Amino acid sequence: MRNGIITNTLIDDLKELRNYVVEEGQPLLAKVIRLTFEHVEEYQSFNIAIPEDDPIEDDEENQEVRVEDEVTGQESLAYLLSLMEDHTNRVNEIELRDYIQAFTEYAEEN
Repeated sequence: MRNGIITNTLIDDLKELRNYVVEEGQPLLAKVIRLTFEHVEEYQSFNIAIPEDDPIEDDEENQEVRVEDEVTGQESLAYLLSLMEDHTNRVNEIELRDYIQAFTEYAEEN
């Protein structure tokens, strides 16, 4: 158990879920599930941050405002799983693609 995540159980559950998703013909979901369990398997934790929203502009100063909240791997994983739950939503699909990109970038850097 790392970062509040029981890695062995999570990996097994995601592998089983991926089999169903592949049978249902959902390639985006299958890919993000595979990358998720491979990441957890490799690093024994979930180290991907929640993808950033587009910056919000401050009306008064016309400057970008960023909220820097520290998000744990467990929170990010929970968010990713919630995106998977409603993967047909267009915004969720975009964010799932952002996670795929983040997995790729993390693997290249580490």
